[in-house]
Amino acid sequence: MKQEINELTPRQIVEELDKYIICQKEAKKAVAIALRNRARRKVLDKELREEIAPKNIIMIGPTGVGKTEIARRLAKLCKAPFVKVEATKYTEVGYVGRDVESMVRDLVTAAVKIVKEEMRDSVLEAATKHTEEKLLKILVPEAKKHDNDKDVIVQDDGLNPTRDKMKVLLDEGKLDDREVEISVSVSTSPMVEMFSGAGLEGFGINLSDMNGMFGGTKQKKRRVTVAQAREIILNEEIDKLLDMDKVADTAIDRVENEGIIFIDEIDKVAVKSRGSDGVSREGVQRDLLPIVEGSQVNTKYGLVRTDHILFIAAGAFTMSKPSDLIPELQGRFPIRVELQSLTKEDFIEILTKPKNALILQYKELLGTEGLEISIADDAIEMLAEYATKVNSDTENIGARRLHTIMEKLFEDISFNAPELENKVINIDKDYVNKALGNIIENRDLSKYIL
Repeated sequence: MKQEINELTPRQIVEELDKYIICQKEAKKAVAIALRNRARRKVLDKELREEIAPKNIIMIGPTGVGKTEIARRLAKLCKAPFVKVEATKYTEVGYVGRDVESMVRDLVTAAVKIVKEEMRDSVLEAATKHTEEKLLKILVPEAKKHDNDKDVIVQDDGLNPTRDKMKVLLDEGKLDDREVEISVSVSTSPMVEMFSGAGLEGFGINLSDMNGMFGGTKQKKRRVTVAQAREIILNEEIDKLLDMDKVADTAIDRVENEGIIFIDEIDKVAVKSRGSDGVSREGVQRDLLPIVEGSQVNTKYGLVRTDHILFIAAGAFTMSKPSDLIPELQGRFPIRVELQSLTKEDFIEILTKPKNALILQYKELLGTEGLEISIADDAIEMLAEYATKVNSDTENIGARRLHTIMEKLFEDISFNAPELENKVINIDKDYVNKALGNIIENRDLSKYIL
C-alpha cells in the first residue's frame, strides 16, 4: 500500500482505520487530514515545501478509548517510521535519565529497520548463495594435508563427492535438524550508557569508529540446528551486502518527511509540580519544545531535522488541561480532538466488527485445539453490559476492560481445551452470567479480578 497511500483520500483513510478502531470519528478525521497533507506537501515546489510544517495533534480522552491505536494504525497504513514514547520517562537536562532527543534516535532506528527490510530483496539472492557456501564449509570442513609439519588447506576443485551429496541434502532440507557450531556476532553495550541517557551519539561520537573500545560486536560460538544457522548466517550476509550509507540516507529522509512520534501521557508533564527527585515537569516541556518546533538531532546515522516530523500527543487530562502546558508548546499542537468514553453499544461493536475483533481472536486461538466456539448475540450484549458496569463502578479503563472480562470468561475453556471431548461449545447469556455474574455483583471481587 506504500505506493497507493498518496492516492487515498481522507475519507478512505478513515475507512481503513474503521476496520480496526470503533467510534472516535473526530480523531480519525484529524489524523486523516494530517496524512493527506503530507501527500499534498510532496507535490509542492521545494521552496514552499520546506515552509509547510505538520499540524501536530493532541488527543484528549480517558485510557482505553483508542488514542494509541489510531496513531499506530495510521503509521502502519502508510508504512511510516513510528515510535510511541511516554512523556513521563524523560527528565530535564541536568538529571540522570532519558533525554528527549532519544525519541528521535529511536525513530531513526525504527526507520533503518524498515528500509533494510525493503532493500532485503535486492541482495537476497547473493546472500542466499553465500549462506549456502558457509553452511557447506561447516558441514564439510576443507581437507588438510601435511607438508613439512605444516597444515595446508587443499583447495576445493569442485569435484568433492561428499560436498556434492551434502549440498543436495541441504537443498532438500534433510539436514535442518542436525546441530552445528557457528560463530555469531554479539553486540556489547558501551559503558557510557551508564552515565548518560544520550549515549555516545550525544557527544557526536560514532561507535563504529571506536573499534569496540566502548562496545560494538564480538564473535561467540553457538550450537544451533542447521535451520537456525541458515537464518542467522543469512541475516548476517544480508547486512554485509546492504549499502548501509544508502540505508542510512534513505532512513533519515523517511524520518524527516514521514516520521510519526506518539507522545503518550503528555498530561502528566502538564502538572505544575516538581517530583520527589527534583525533576521539573515544566523543564521536560521546555526540553521537548525545540524537538517539536524543529531542530537537528545527532544520531549514529547522521543529523536528523525534526521540522517535518508529525507529533501526536495524548493524555487523559483529568488532573490538568491542555492550557496547563507552557504556551510555546501549546502553540506547537494546534489541533486538539476529544475522544469519547466508550458505551455499551461501542463495546458490542468492538467485540464483533474489527478485523482483529476479540471474539474472532478467541475463536481462532481455540480452533487450533479443534474447538468450535459459538457466541450468541445475547451473550455478546451481556459481556458489553458487564464491561460498562465494571468501568463505571471501578476505574474506567475503556476497551481494555473487555480483555480482562473475555479472559475470565474463557479461562476454564482455555485450560481444559486439549482434554475436552465435546469440541463444540455454545456460549449464551446464561453461560456468561454463570462465569462472571458473582464477580460482577461483588464490587470487592471486581476491583481485584476484573
